Amino acid sequence: MTSEQKQKLETQLWKIANELRGNMNADEFRDYILGFVFFKYLSERQHKYANKLLVTEKIREYSQVIDEEDIEAIRDLSLLELGYFLRPEELFSVIAAKGNASLEEESNFILDDLKRILNSIEQSTMGTDSEDDFVHLFEDLDLNNSKLGKSPGERNELIARVLFHLDQIDFGVDGSDSDVLGDAYEYLIAQFASGAGKKAGEFYTPQQVSKVIAKIVTLDKQRLKSVYDPTCGSGSLLLRVAREVGKGNMGMFYGQELNRTTYNLARMNMILHDVHFGDFDIRQDDTLEKPQHIDMQFEAVVANPPFSAKWKGKDNPLNETDERFSQYGKLAPTSKADFAFVQHMIYQLAENGTMAVVLPHGVLFRGAAEETIRKYIIREQNYLDAVIGLPPALFYGTGIPACILVLKKCRVHDSDILFIDASRQFEKDVRQNRLLDEHIDRIVETYKNRETVMKYSYVASLEEIAENHYNLNIPRYVDTFEEEVPVDLGNVVDEIRSLDSEIRENDKVISGFCKQLGLEAPL
Repeated sequence: MTSEQKQKLETQLWKIANELRGNMNADEFRDYILGFVFFKYLSERQHKYANKLLVTEKIREYSQVIDEEDIEAIRDLSLLELGYFLRPEELFSVIAAKGNASLEEESNFILDDLKRILNSIEQSTMGTDSEDDFVHLFEDLDLNNSKLGKSPGERNELIARVLFHLDQIDFGVDGSDSDVLGDAYEYLIAQFASGAGKKAGEFYTPQQVSKVIAKIVTLDKQRLKSVYDPTCGSGSLLLRVAREVGKGNMGMFYGQELNRTTYNLARMNMILHDVHFGDFDIRQDDTLEKPQHIDMQFEAVVANPPFSAKWKGKDNPLNETDERFSQYGKLAPTSKADFAFVQHMIYQLAENGTMAVVLPHGVLFRGAAEETIRKYIIREQNYLDAVIGLPPALFYGTGIPACILVLKKCRVHDSDILFIDASRQFEKDVRQNRLLDEHIDRIVETYKNRETVMKYSYVASLEEIAENHYNLNIPRYVDTFEEEVPVDLGNVVDEIRSLDSEIRENDKVISGFCKQLGLEAPL
């Protein structure tokens, strides 16, 4: 599929999302359009796989198979290969065709059939290895939502139109580039995020920021055994890491997400990017209070946690003895969980791993408990490898600038910390700023070369950090001061004299006009 075809697919999907959402705003309709795109993808994969199995049979088209023994055989193989199963009459094209007929025949109602099919997909995985990846996957598709239509008939008509329009689009499942539809899905997620305000940060990290993080944690890596994101959102950051290292060189994906809807979105996103159900383990719960992968360590750890989120901290006595937090002397404040996420990530980082996390600038200089934790990470553990300042307004829902902390347990350059100030290099956009590829490449190259570049980067010794009382505020290390152009006072005096002369001439003109009108001149 060419870039033009890919762009056309993205445009078609976004057009459907905008034109067919009824009384819902775009953010509310997100779960429906993404859910139906996912259903169509599952259906087309099932259809393609079944036809492959039928190539030597008398009936080679899966949608026409009625023999139950044949269907059962296809079911068993599909569950092993795909992780789910759809019967011939449950295919997207079949229900879409029935829905299209319902637009002309009111008696042809499809909502009940659609509910049954979506439930059947989940039920097909019960007792199999893929059960955890599909359970409750479609729970956010409430087909009885009154915003879809006041009456069942109105809701039926809207959903039928959505399915019909989606059925006209070629998803390219038969093509060799399996990431095309996944990229289109990511495009939709990004479009919804751009209009979601503060809620956008709950489920999406801008691709440019994801790219910086992914390139850093995969530097000099030919293969990654595992990547972990404790606040994985829609899973876009995990998938970006896989893209940087190469899909064939990527091991397991691990993630945890608090928000139930976003957790479902992450699982769909994984499957849509052709990640096998056995290669990812995404779980839903509070990472700080109930970590789901606590006994594991990972070669790459990445995250964009919610900025300065609240957590239980010292209000939960168990945190005082939790191995993730207990050694640092103090717990992160209950009003700001930033360092709690950092401590959790350090605990799960493998000895040969790299960790990169997006945080607000406050973590670099705030005092009290956060200063104690920051000091311990630098002086006692010596894990902090680099601090990267990003431009403002990169993230959906907030205009504040952020930074990336890079940490390693086995640092090559263990006597210094690299500071990069990339805050002034970006492209302005209508809603938010963007990093271009040239900006991303410069950040990564500077990190890789670990060099001091005037007004851009600085390699600070640990002694210098200590002299600054472990304050990591980037302007302390990277001098971006621009001298003002010298002012020629002689030219300024001449300009003032010229202006005075013009004012006197104008006063004479005004006085002349006033005299002609019989008025007293103002001056």
